Amino acid sequence: MSETNPERGWLARRVLPGGDEPDPRFTLANERTFLAWVRTSLAFLAGGLALEAFAFESFPDPLRKALAVFLVALGMLISAGAAVRWVSVESSMRHGRPLPLPITVPLVGLGVAAGAAAVILVIAFS
Repeated sequence: MSETNPERGWLARRVLPGGDEPDPRFTLANERTFLAWVRTSLAFLAGGLALEAFAFESFPDPLRKALAVFLVALGMLISAGAAVRWVSVESSMRHGRPLPLPITVPLVGLGVAAGAAAVILVIAFS
């Protein structure tokens, strides 16, 4: 083990086996992207909680609960997808492979579209 190439910790070796250390700027950019996805996830979680807590007069009870659960579940999926994406990107950088496509992008797009459609339907038919 040399001073310029210190040994990685046991967790790093377990989660990201093999490969070469990428430029720290790329690893830090990957972390910032992960945190942006986590913020998006928290927004969906907060939206679901707010819908359930404060929109009881605006939406019928079963629909409000379904939309709230949908938003919270979408937030959970985005959070899990962010973690998987971080590991995939980090591994790709370490092994010199192309970066994987972000699966969370269509998930968020479809989730927002579905939620907006449900709200439009409620507004149009109430």
